[in-house]
Formats: sequence, structure tokens, C-alpha cells
Amino acid sequence: MDMDFSPEDVAFRDEVRTFLAENLPERIRDGARRTPGVFVEPDIGMEWHRILYEKGWVAYHWPEEDGGTNWTPTQRFIFEKECALAGAPSLSVLGLKLVGPVICEFGTPEQKAKFLPGILSGEDYWCQGYSEPGSGSDLASLKTSARLEGDEYVINGSKIWTTHAHHANWIFALVRTDNAVKKQQGISFLLVPMDQPGVEVSPILSMSGDHEVNQVFFSDARSHVDNRIGEEGQGWTIAKFLLENERGGSCHAPRLLKSIEGLEELATKQPSGVNGAIAHDPRFRDRLARVRLNAEALEVTELRILADLAKGRRPGPQTSLVKLLGSNIGQDIDTLRLELLGHDGLQLPLERPLYGNEAPEPVGSEYAQVAMGNYLNNRAWTIFGGSDEVQKNIIAKTVLGL
Repeated sequence: MDMDFSPEDVAFRDEVRTFLAENLPERIRDGARRTPGVFVEPDIGMEWHRILYEKGWVAYHWPEEDGGTNWTPTQRFIFEKECALAGAPSLSVLGLKLVGPVICEFGTPEQKAKFLPGILSGEDYWCQGYSEPGSGSDLASLKTSARLEGDEYVINGSKIWTTHAHHANWIFALVRTDNAVKKQQGISFLLVPMDQPGVEVSPILSMSGDHEVNQVFFSDARSHVDNRIGEEGQGWTIAKFLLENERGGSCHAPRLLKSIEGLEELATKQPSGVNGAIAHDPRFRDRLARVRLNAEALEVTELRILADLAKGRRPGPQTSLVKLLGSNIGQDIDTLRLELLGHDGLQLPLERPLYGNEAPEPVGSEYAQVAMGNYLNNRAWTIFGGSDEVQKNIIAKTVLGL
């Protein structure tokens, strides 16, 4: 595989760098840097979303006819890498990278006209209704039901670990529409408005004190039949398409490598307690080098997937490998960061947000203030989007043939 960028890609990279330098405000960089959660709050994320929307770059994973950029896979990688290097916040994946591509792929022209403009502009904010109490990794065992009455589905049940449901006005959900067939065949993919009497959102606070996830209860909630994507019983097929995007639809390595660079810089300032900075400790340098090598190897894997996409191939089970490695490398980085910071890394302020004029004063540094929150929240990376065990089973079956 040729690892060098073409002259056209180099020119595109320079265009992205110039745009970021001129249009990414420092307050957004600061908010992203000082957010300990997995997702930035909408005041930061949606401001960046709107800037990219005005540029026409917000839906770079979508087909051009649906509002996408017509970028090549390599250009998408370059864009995400340059955003990571510039300190831009990650865009909310729920609308742009999950339900949006589903509607582009499986939606009718009428559904595209109804839903895609709101996702593009940021007017609609989405959450995902997949996991349920008692059926997390075994997604096919979900019990939330949708019964068709006239031209509306009546929905009962609950979803859990629903990210940003307290901000969302729409939820895309897997619901059971048929109990008489094999469990995977009785699932449908339904879009449900959140602002109605039959939907209740109950907050779940993480160990760090952050409110990112929720439990959503449906009690005779309703959604029009036109809000079903695909046919009844096609939900499992659509779910697998969406999970490929969730597990491997973004490039993880650039942000991991950016975090490692932060560790390397921090190590030059933190005293080792014996002689000089921790950066001179051979044992620490060895551990940091191993993490960097793993992240660089992941980047090569992501580039190979991009090469396949450029040839018209689907990402397939390789996305499970990216999800598995990216999650664990990120947790290794969090552990090293806490070890570097020592006692300063133990602080866990409960005030939110940690950016802006009313943010609490940090102990030691702003970097240390978010370290424990990052560590605790990022433990979820090896669970959400399919746990490590699920990813290993997929890799064993589809890649290794075991």
C-alpha cells in the first residue's frame, strides 16, 4: 500500500489546516480540552457543528446527493486527523455518523427530505435507543415493543445508557414488531419524537459526576408508520450497518497520538522524585513508547481500511479490530496520565462545565483537573458500541475463522 499522499491530498490537507487556523475559535478548543466526558456538551459541539455546516463540511461521511462532501476516504482521514491535531471537538456521532448514513442508505426520498436537513443544520439533536436493561451485549434479545395501530406505532419498554437523551428531540430505536419469528427477524428500526407525553428521560450520573447517559422509558409513546426506516423486520440488518459506522466510522489513531504527544510534553515537566523529570525514567519511556507504537500500528490499520473503502469495499469486521484496539489504547493513555500527575490527578470536581468564567479553580493545572474524570468516563470505551468481549468474538469468527 502506498503510504504517501498524492499532490491533490497534500493540497487538501493544507486547505483544511488553513480553515482550522482561521475558523476554530480558542473558546471551542478550550472547551474540548477541558471536558472530561466522552462527548462534549452541545454548547461547544453544536457551535463547531454550525461552523462546519456553513462551510459545507459537516456531513463528510454522507453521499454528495444527500448533502455530503464527495471526499475520498483519504480526504476524510486527513480532515479528522487535522481536526484532532488542532484540538477541535469531536462532532456528535449520533445524528451525523449513525442515523444520518442509515437514512441515506435505507430511507425513502420522503424520509430523506424530512430528516436529513435537520441533521445537517443541527436543528435536530438525536440519541440512540439500542441497549436495554438485561440485553446490552445481546442486542437481539431486546424487548421494547412497537405495535401498529392504524398508521401509528405504539411503543412500550425502555432503553438504557442513552447518550444525551436529555438534549435530544429525536431517538432512533430498535423495537420488536414481531414475537413469532426468530429474534433477529422480529426487529424494526424506528424514529421516535422525544417531545411527547409517552417518553420519560431519567438521568444516570457516571462515577465522575458527569451526566451524559440516561434511561429512556416509553409508555404508549407513538410514532407514525412513515418514521420506520426500511421494512418491518429489517431492523437487524440496518443495525449491523449502523454498528459498522459506530465502531469504525471514524479515525481513532490521530486523537490517540495527539494525547500521547501531550503525555510526552507533560513528562518533561513532572519531577520523577529521584533525579530530573519523569521523561528521563527508562521504565516510563518504555511504557510510553509501547503505547505510541500501538497507536501508530492502529493508524496503519485504519489506513488499510480506508484503502479498502477507496476500492468500494465495505469496512466489515475490521471495524471491530479498530474499536477493540482504540478503546484499550485510550485507557492505557488515561492510566499513564494519572501516574504522571501524581496527587494532582486525584482531584474530581463535581461542578460542570470545567471551562468558561465560572469554572472551578484547578489543583496544579487544568490538565490535572480533568485527568480523573477522563479516566473514569473512558472506562466505558471497552463497553459501549459493543464490549471488548463482543469485538473479540466477532474477530475470532469472521477474521480468524475460529
